[in-house]
Amino acid sequence: MEQLYVLVPVFNEAPNIATLCEAFRQLAAELGDRRSLHFVLVDDGSSDGTAEIARREAAGLDLEVLRHESNRGPGAAFATGFAHLAGRMREEDWVITMEGDNTSRHELIKQMFTRAGEGFDAVFASPYMYGGGFTQTSFLRKLLSSGANLIVKDLLDIQGILTVSSFFRLYRARTLLRMQRAFGPGIVERAGFESMVEMVMKMTMLRVTISEVAMLLDSSRRKGKSKMKLVRTIMGYLALWKYKDGWLRQMDRARA
Repeated sequence: MEQLYVLVPVFNEAPNIATLCEAFRQLAAELGDRRSLHFVLVDDGSSDGTAEIARREAAGLDLEVLRHESNRGPGAAFATGFAHLAGRMREEDWVITMEGDNTSRHELIKQMFTRAGEGFDAVFASPYMYGGGFTQTSFLRKLLSSGANLIVKDLLDIQGILTVSSFFRLYRARTLLRMQRAFGPGIVERAGFESMVEMVMKMTMLRVTISEVAMLLDSSRRKGKSKMKLVRTIMGYLALWKYKDGWLRQMDRARA
């Protein structure tokens, strides 16, 4: 049976964990007849008991919690998760990455698998796609998010993808294994939210095929504030261009 790994970075998400674990149970019920589900939380130095609550709320689920002693950023959490899966994933397996604050619409995952069944290596959930959008999100935050998305795609020459920063993605494991061979077991090296743009850059370097499905991003599903600091994140996005040539050389060395 194929394995489906669900990888979620969390930082001080205690108010959201019970709902997140309920979403995990729904996924296990909906997808467990065809795939064996394994959930991996990477607790990025939480101080509110996130890890302990997760272990309690996930009773009966195949859940594993990895922990950073201090907060290092979502990119570092993803790198820890990818490296952890490096020795476990088989070519035929799958990996889903999601936000830990319940803004990822888990009910879209079946649609994402349908799109992957058309031959794509990865499928992203996109609020910028026709049929998607934002709700319960401030105008300023939407404006900054949309502007950053456009600037990053233009600056880094990422074409044909509407959303480059979302955590909510479905990957074929063979695609991640290929990326690990090129860029190392953690795949990403940037520690902040810009790590997801880094991931897209590296995917395009390897000519990974990407599709998207529309998602309505509803910020009211989150309890508490977003952990993203917009100015810091935008600056992180803009800094990525400095790394592009180095990643290309890294990829070429891996091919040699």
